[in-house]
Amino acid sequence: MSMTLLAVAIIALLALRVPVAFALLGPCLTYVTLNGQSFGLSVREVTGAIDSFPLLAVPLFILVGVVANHAGIADRLFDFAQSLIGRVKGSLGYVNIGVSLGFSWMSGSALADAAGLGKVEVPAMVRKGYSRRFSVGITAASSLIGPVMPPSIPAVIYASIAAVSTGALFAASVVPAFLLASGLAVAVFVWARRQSGLKAQPFDRARLRTASRRVLGPALAPVIILGGILGGLFTPTEAAAVGAAYVLVLGFAYRTVRPRDLGAILRDTASTTASITLILGASGLLAWILAREQVPGAVAEFMLGITDNQVVFLLLVNVALILLGAVLETTSVLVITVPILLPIAVEFGVDPLHFGVLTIVNLMIGLLTPPIGAVLYVLSPVTKLPVHEVFRGTAPFLVPLVAVLLLITFVPSVVTFLPTALGL
Repeated sequence: MSMTLLAVAIIALLALRVPVAFALLGPCLTYVTLNGQSFGLSVREVTGAIDSFPLLAVPLFILVGVVANHAGIADRLFDFAQSLIGRVKGSLGYVNIGVSLGFSWMSGSALADAAGLGKVEVPAMVRKGYSRRFSVGITAASSLIGPVMPPSIPAVIYASIAAVSTGALFAASVVPAFLLASGLAVAVFVWARRQSGLKAQPFDRARLRTASRRVLGPALAPVIILGGILGGLFTPTEAAAVGAAYVLVLGFAYRTVRPRDLGAILRDTASTTASITLILGASGLLAWILAREQVPGAVAEFMLGITDNQVVFLLLVNVALILLGAVLETTSVLVITVPILLPIAVEFGVDPLHFGVLTIVNLMIGLLTPPIGAVLYVLSPVTKLPVHEVFRGTAPFLVPLVAVLLLITFVPSVVTFLPTALGL
């Protein structure tokens, strides 16, 4: 009964648009008080949830993304990709995907990707004759690559909650990220074949040389960050610090970041970090309550009563996570569901790395799903389109995204191959 009341209270507060951290903290503190536990216990559980060395990577990776946005790196990637394949039919669709893939090495946030790249890509595509609906749709869909491809903020949070290696989870995410990009590229190819009158540009060797020089610095960022992690030179936290310093140096070198911009950069980083940290702290207290009430065991018994088939279990998890991702913020869903679902997944024989990538991809698809899919609401003011029009443009691209999700679900080796090969 107490857990039912706790769940109702949390859901009611979320429905009233109370910030997630406080929607969790209020009912949890009430539970602790009514059950005769001390306030000090609550403080210990909240602080213990965020007292983690791997979580230090979160603000640093956020800093990398914020600095990359301020430094105009997205513009350089866009110019390079456009000069490379501008003569191909439907080229700006492929450019859109390629820029998101390139920018993903520096930004682990779908919302930052959608907001930053949307301002550049959508107007450029519309000027070249692409429909506004298609332009915003491919921009929204490709923004999901960022939180899957390392460095990924959701991956760092999952690794901390699940007690798995962040480096191994980063390695496990690489192939699925490329599969997402490939699936979207196939969708663009199919769409472009049915279009006429798309404006292409002639190949310009001089422009390509110039664009190549301009993109050389940003191209080294993934080599430093991911290469350092997989090569054993850095821990993910150290790689985040080195990556932030490197991107900041690029911004100063390009004169797109000035000393007076540092205040705004640090404020953006601190604001985003604070919201994530509050949610993680509140989730620590919620996790203690769930363990005390033996909720994971009860859920496991319920799931095993429904099915003893691993694939059926994963399909049920897919549906549940997409629905949760459509109405809740990604960090919130991770901290609420992973402590409950991961032990059950392990009991079904699912590799924790496989389950982690599966969880993140599901939650990213949820960002494109009404009623609250956050990417839809980010792109609406950026593109001056109503939210329902953004979704209509995005809907066709859900097909390749779900297809990749099902491939990951049914073929775990797609996820586990790379970390196994690297011995992680």
